[in-house]
Amino acid sequence: MGAEQYHGNGAEKNEAKELGKEQLESYQNAENAVERAAEKSKVEHGEKREAEARQEALKEAVSVERGSAEKKRKEPSAAPRRHGVVSKKERDASYKHHMKQLQSELPAPQRAFSKFIHNPVIEKTSEVVGSTIARPNAILTGAIVAFVLVLAVYLIAKYYGYTLSGFETIGAFIVGWILGILYDFFKGMITGKKV
Repeated sequence: MGAEQYHGNGAEKNEAKELGKEQLESYQNAENAVERAAEKSKVEHGEKREAEARQEALKEAVSVERGSAEKKRKEPSAAPRRHGVVSKKERDASYKHHMKQLQSELPAPQRAFSKFIHNPVIEKTSEVVGSTIARPNAILTGAIVAFVLVLAVYLIAKYYGYTLSGFETIGAFIVGWILGILYDFFKGMITGKKV
């Protein structure tokens, strides 16, 4: 599991859409109030009152928008958005929390296996072995070379009547594995990419 980063989720996007809809509605209500006030002022007091009514309606709309924005800020959100770098301690705590949550949903045998596999000692050992001894290219090359060499040795031994000891397969695999490790080493050296 890689480093956890906090990105906006669906709930935050919906919350933003709702806030946008509320602001649009309050703006439309303010426009309607301005139009009504303008019509009323034309009838009652003429053009001077119209400008005052517009100012008053806009102030009311701004206060409504501020009130809804403050209300949204006061309500706790499901996942607060944080900024900055996540510390190793926070990553580890999050990892442990998620692992416990996921393991609690598993049946008992799978839960026990998961706890064994995700033991820190087992995980570190697996990572070290996977990055050094059990490299994919080394194992694949070892298997292919073992197949080809053992087939050749078997055919030669059968033709000349020799008996095989059983070490031929293991020896051929070791030769192929070494070729695969050398391939990874030189590929990394030439391309500069860590394999």
